[in-house]
Amino acid sequence: MRRDVFQAIADPLRRDIISLLAKQPMTINAVAKKFEVSRPAVSKHLKILKECGIITINQDGRERFCQIEPKNLIPAFLWIEQYKTLWEEKLDSFENYLLELQTKNKNNDQNG
Repeated sequence: MRRDVFQAIADPLRRDIISLLAKQPMTINAVAKKFEVSRPAVSKHLKILKECGIITINQDGRERFCQIEPKNLIPAFLWIEQYKTLWEEKLDSFENYLLELQTKNKNNDQNG
């Protein structure tokens, strides 16, 4: 099955793994210890991230180190970025609405 970056970031645990590996490369065991799921479950998520090109896994002696490949997250970033302006406008509009309500409530309290 062909996987892509969107499959990689679709799962919350995989997003957490990406965040963890963005800070530093880690062994598979070190990654697994950070989560309250089984090591085989973490290994499955790491395999998917590797198939998506989000991480590489390199052997160093007996240890296998996971390292993030940030450039492969760019397609997801670009896709999300196109909606940034839309969300900012909606959030600004919502903030203005809340301020308006707050002002009305304050005026009603003072007049009541």
